[in-house]
Amino acid sequence: MSAKKQTENSPAAAVENSFNQDNVDPSRRRLLVGGASVLGGAGAAAMGVSMLASMSPSARAKAAGAPVEADISKLAEGQMMTVEWRGKPVWIVRRTAAAVELLKNTTLALRDPDSAVEQQPAYAQNAVRSIKDEYLVLIGLCTHLGCSPAYRPEVAAADLGADWEGGFFCACHGSKFDLAGRVLTGVPAPTNLEVPPYSYIDDSNIIVGVDGGAAA
Repeated sequence: MSAKKQTENSPAAAVENSFNQDNVDPSRRRLLVGGASVLGGAGAAAMGVSMLASMSPSARAKAAGAPVEADISKLAEGQMMTVEWRGKPVWIVRRTAAAVELLKNTTLALRDPDSAVEQQPAYAQNAVRSIKDEYLVLIGLCTHLGCSPAYRPEVAAADLGADWEGGFFCACHGSKFDLAGRVLTGVPAPTNLEVPPYSYIDDSNIIVGVDGGAAA
């Protein structure tokens, strides 16, 4: 079959022949095509609005990076909970009195024991890196390549060494942090884990992203 015959028998040619056979006015054809385009665009826009409307207020707030509240009233000693702020995991750990004592009298070799590097608000620049000794608030991303370390509160864990005092272990590349998020020496992570701005609404609720009454 010749190229000319193939072209005449193609689907595109069939559509064109149909238009020609029906003697559709060219201006009317343009109007119909334009109207279909407008309707298609309106449908897509409506779908987008519908999707946004279906999001709950809390989901929209998280998407925008708004402050996030956390109820810590049921957090038992030694437990950790996670909330999301600005697309990042934020850990809240309720430390035991024994863990706090170890932090204040640690014998571990720490790269930045006094939190000299600015990775925390001024109120967290202390041995426990928190407002209250009992509660630790950290961004749960390793400062090496952004993996999320595991919470390892047990002391002298067999796989972490007899000198392990509890903390966080990044399995990606072996970085170790104590229960204040301070990085140990000799690991890939260059700095301590970051402490986000936060404050207490009351004894049972923390708000992440608010520092001294101003959203951060």
